[in-house]
Amino acid sequence: MRFRLLRRRLTISAPRMAVRSALPWPIRWIGAAIVLGFCAAIALWAFEFGKEIAGLEKNAKEELAVLRVENQRLREERDAAQQVANTSESVLTAEKSAQERLAAQMRQLEADNRTLRDDLGFFERLIPSSGEGMAIRGLQAELMSDAQMRWQVLVIQPARNAPEFNGRLELTLSGHQNGKPWTMQLPGGAMALQFRQYRRVEGLVDLPPQAVVQSVSARVMEGNNTRATQAVRL
Repeated sequence: MRFRLLRRRLTISAPRMAVRSALPWPIRWIGAAIVLGFCAAIALWAFEFGKEIAGLEKNAKEELAVLRVENQRLREERDAAQQVANTSESVLTAEKSAQERLAAQMRQLEADNRTLRDDLGFFERLIPSSGEGMAIRGLQAELMSDAQMRWQVLVIQPARNAPEFNGRLELTLSGHQNGKPWTMQLPGGAMALQFRQYRRVEGLVDLPPQAVVQSVSARVMEGNNTRATQAVRL
């Protein structure tokens, strides 16, 4: 009987057995965590101790200080370069504006030069042939309305070194008024005329009612002598 019981316990047909720990699982996890933390602390200490022995920590601090100094230097150089770039941009903008102003002035000067050349050609065409004395050129008259007329006279002395002229300009309007002959002088009378080479004179004349202007004549007087005359018909 005892032999049977012993054989059943020692063979495959023996009943199953479960081995259980006396400690609960939370305590076992805490213990494992403590052991792992202790091992990690020892490993970190060994790593830091190894760096100090090898001198790596000292070199890293020195390199960090050098890198910081280099970074500060690069920043200063960048700021200086940015300032130079801004200054250069401002200078370029100012130069561009100055060039545009100069170009505008050049265009204006060219236009003025063309105008002066045109005026010179106009006056050269007005100058009479040599030997002719004072002359009236460019007598113009234009009716602005039934009651007003605009007139213009150009008087020249063709001589290059002509003496200064002191005289007067007389302007006469001729036509008819209410079917009768009509003439009219400038309201203020003859105009004082003083010039050396040329003189341009112009003005407006108020016409009386029902007056029709048919011709305008200009006469340059020096004392009692007539120096030049010209007339135009409207």
